[in-house]
Amino acid sequence: MVIAMTIISCFHNEDSGENPINSIEGTWKLFYGSIEENDSLQIKDVSKSDFIKIINASHFSFFNQVKGTSESFYGGAGTYTLNGNDYVESLNYIGSTDLRGHKFPFKIELKGDTLIQYGHEKVETANINRYIVEKYVRIK
Repeated sequence: MVIAMTIISCFHNEDSGENPINSIEGTWKLFYGSIEENDSLQIKDVSKSDFIKIINASHFSFFNQVKGTSESFYGGAGTYTLNGNDYVESLNYIGSTDLRGHKFPFKIELKGDTLIQYGHEKVETANINRYIVEKYVRIK
């Protein structure tokens, strides 16, 4: 009995205020990103910038900053829905009005402390038509 309770307590974090390990809620740092557009594949150089995504029970936000500078900062935020591994971001807050209010459907996978997000981003008014893969590690 004591062993069972100990094992259960390792996986149940309600009292500590932390999110369960199998939850997408948390703070994530991008360690791999690729964009496939037309006939080209671009791999994001994550050594030159920090890309952080924060997800709570109903909202997400993301921020990108070139390391060591005040240049090239951008961010966005909005709400999301999650149904199984179908994850849809509704981008409500962003500098580009062409992207504001757009819904981005993705698939997600959780593997331990890794969140993998992939899908087709298409926004005709912004001339975006690409497939992306993003891999994040949970920041503790």
